[in-house]
Amino acid sequence: MIKNLLNLFFPQICSACSTHLSDNELQICTNCRHQLPLTNFHDDTDNAVHKMLYGRVKLEQATALLHFSKKGIVQQLMHNLKYRGQQKIGTILGDWLGEELRHIEAYKKIDVVIPVPLHKAKLKSRGYNQVDQFGMALAKALNADFNTSVLVKTINTKTQVFKDRLKRNFNQDTNFKIINGTVLEHKHILLVDDIITTGATIEDCANCLLEIDGIILSLATMAITD
Repeated sequence: MIKNLLNLFFPQICSACSTHLSDNELQICTNCRHQLPLTNFHDDTDNAVHKMLYGRVKLEQATALLHFSKKGIVQQLMHNLKYRGQQKIGTILGDWLGEELRHIEAYKKIDVVIPVPLHKAKLKSRGYNQVDQFGMALAKALNADFNTSVLVKTINTKTQVFKDRLKRNFNQDTNFKIINGTVLEHKHILLVDDIITTGATIEDCANCLLEIDGIILSLATMAITD
């Protein structure tokens, strides 16, 4: 009864299409869930993420859950996650991908999940890292640790999702550093992010992490731009 009253005065709406959610729907309506453009990259080791980073970063595994296109359903989800505080979106996507990855032998070997970090000023302003809930859900599914203290962002850059790809690559300095990397030595790390566009940010993070002795690096993102 209380839930029904809350829905009456404060109706829950879908984070993708803004329609009212029914009692058995959580954050994303059933119709939008069926429309989400899944990549199924985890079933293909020669996928678009691997190809984008080939020769730039040595990755054991790489995947993205969704295809991202401008004005599409995934863009709306990412906007609500990143700028409107709807962190449950990250949890839902992490649970979704985690359920797939936990049955794949290569991902069962993940020791630690690390999110691409925000600069401390941006974290203070936004109040949360939009990748954290996604990463924590994956860590739980893979029975891995979740670590936000080793990889740190040192330069506060503006969002680059809609920047020209060439400008993104030329504008990418070393924006990250490692603190107390010895705790990750000889671990299999899963680096996670929201959207991969050119791979510049991932490459920068990966180069820092790969300085740690004996690590193996894999990658998972919520989405990849078309």
